[in-house]
Amino acid sequence: MAELECPTVMNKLIAYISSLLQRVAESNDLNPGFHPQKISAFHGLTRPTISIQSYLQRIFKYANCSPSCYVVAYVYLDRFTQQQPAISINSLNVHRLLITSVMIAAKFMDDMYYNNAYYAKVGGISITEMNFLEVDFLFGLGFQLNVNPTTFHNYCSYLQNELFLLPPPLNTEESSPSYKSRSTKLLHYEDDQQQQQEVIAV
Repeated sequence: MAELECPTVMNKLIAYISSLLQRVAESNDLNPGFHPQKISAFHGLTRPTISIQSYLQRIFKYANCSPSCYVVAYVYLDRFTQQQPAISINSLNVHRLLITSVMIAAKFMDDMYYNNAYYAKVGGISITEMNFLEVDFLFGLGFQLNVNPTTFHNYCSYLQNELFLLPPPLNTEESSPSYKSRSTKLLHYEDDQQQQQEVIAV
């Protein structure tokens, strides 16, 4: 997806991912009894004042990781929600999940990347918490970090198609009541697992 190198496309991608995560978080906030929700290390005591879109834009501005990292981070979030169904994305954990997934994607994808202390500063958390979240996220993924070309292409194709659609407004009235999904799952994760078994991990 060479278009990711275009700043306009990246801005649209950031806006779309933010919109999706906000709808998922708000839906789960309004429907906490849909299934049991586990309080995890990613849960904060209060809802952050910064919006999801502003937070992801901040990460994009300061992380300086490759555009592909955001697609891979999106894949990781998808896998995490499937591997850990008791941990629903909501307004108390989405920011920490975002900063952690992007950091891990940058470490896995890029030859050069910032350390945990830098990401902690970007994300507005302590280095101790950043380190702990990284370990917790890795175990939550089962250390399945490899994203093979087929999976990457499938996610890119989906995102590319969605980028040409007008994203829904980010207000509570129009997003939460009608959005039924409880995860960021877009593709068949089970199929992805089968593909991963055929690819040697990097």
